[in-house]
Amino acid sequence: MNAILALEDGTVFRGKAFGARATACGEVCFNTSMTGYQEILTDPSYKGQIVTMTYPEIGNYGVNSQDVESWRPHAAGFVIRELSPVVSNWRAELSLGEYLANNGIPGIEGIDTRALTKKLRIGGALKALISTESITDAQAIDGARQWPGLVGVDYVKEVTHREPFVWDEHDKDSASFNLVRGLAKVADARNLRDPLPPADIPIVAYDFGMKYNILRRLRQRGFRVQVVPATTPAADALKYKPAGIFLSNGPGDPAALGYAVQAVRDLIASGIPIFGICLGHQILGQAFGGRTFKLKFGHRGGNQPVKDLASGKVEITSQNHGFAVDPVTLPSDVAVDRINLNDQTVEGMRHKTKPIFCVQYHPEASPGPHDSTPLFAEFREMIERRGG
Repeated sequence: MNAILALEDGTVFRGKAFGARATACGEVCFNTSMTGYQEILTDPSYKGQIVTMTYPEIGNYGVNSQDVESWRPHAAGFVIRELSPVVSNWRAELSLGEYLANNGIPGIEGIDTRALTKKLRIGGALKALISTESITDAQAIDGARQWPGLVGVDYVKEVTHREPFVWDEHDKDSASFNLVRGLAKVADARNLRDPLPPADIPIVAYDFGMKYNILRRLRQRGFRVQVVPATTPAADALKYKPAGIFLSNGPGDPAALGYAVQAVRDLIASGIPIFGICLGHQILGQAFGGRTFKLKFGHRGGNQPVKDLASGKVEITSQNHGFAVDPVTLPSDVAVDRINLNDQTVEGMRHKTKPIFCVQYHPEASPGPHDSTPLFAEFREMIERRGG
């Protein structure tokens, strides 16, 4: 079965279809990670995007139900060079093609993903249409051009959980996996996990499109996490009597989230410790008084170098975002303390007098490197210093 990927500039890629028989529009982007396609597909930050993997073969280890990062996949479509004909992993439960088909997501393989990536790097992000159905080139190009795009659109309300909940109240899903080694026989090897510390610090986590591994990392650091929907006013969040506030990642244009910016502005005024990542970082930037802007093609992958300006240390980070904070617009009481070494964009901010810090990247890294994992411990230490 044939498939098509059409771009708003008139470029058409034709390849072989896999996944669902469907048509979808989105902003086509690329991710440089070598593994982690299941986590990428289920990351809510990819809402409204057609994801291209730059690594040439995808799907070789299949899909399992334990490594999802949200309640469903959110990517609009999936673009790869070659779909592995063999699924070989002891944890696999189904193939990538079956997973996409079950969730209504079209995929295309066999196209020149290097050419597509180069086009996006040179010309910038483009609107696109992907289809595994019968459609002409002209219809596909027109569909891509008619799609409204990401700027000014609020996708957060489509991916946030509708009701508040306590994360992993019975400690079944948060501990790190512990692999079986040697000749030991374990009845349920897929669920062998390390012990968890007591959940002795209550926090509220705003769900703007939160990845589950963030919640796992917070629980592993001893936080008891009350998750609230993205539209929750500050006063309602503070009713839970949290010792700190966490602001999650999420999709779309941060400038479209006035309700979230106002809530965070009120939380800043309360004096409570705050830690934000990705979209949470961008919302904090606006709540401080700054502005955000759209990047040429974004940062997506597990190999982004970030420099800590205070220590000089360089972290290799996992990232997924298409917008950034404009440092020129930030007030004098906010310090930029981390930058991206590829393009010098803002990767971290810290308030000079209040217990607030944030990063543009993903310290929970699922998938990706673990250089930034200590940021969760730093959040805990910040709260403990204030007697939380």
